[in-house]
Amino acid sequence: MKNVERVYKMSFAGVYPLYIQKAERKGRSKEEVDQIIFWLTGYDAAALEKILEQKTDFEHFFKEAPLLNPNVSKITGVICGYRVEDIEEPLMQKVRYLDKLIDELAKGKAMEKILRA
Repeated sequence: MKNVERVYKMSFAGVYPLYIQKAERKGRSKEEVDQIIFWLTGYDAAALEKILEQKTDFEHFFKEAPLLNPNVSKITGVICGYRVEDIEEPLMQKVRYLDKLIDELAKGKAMEKILRA
């Protein structure tokens, strides 16, 4: 369980630029990364800015999220060797949902499909 704790204590501000880099390397944008984050968590631009400034960890990033999108159950597939729909630890599942969505963005999937519209 040490790895799980390490992920939870990681600063979201430390990982956020990596999400953007991954997207931009594939011709996608920071705005699209933000749109995914807002869709998944219910945060807005001002709240995200505050999270980044305060170096909020992943645990609090998800615990304090205004609203987990009701369509998260539609997020399926494998990320980091795990099927996201089978991850039993709720917080880790949320982290992997975000990873999966960013991965789909980088793979060129249409935004409507990523946001399960």
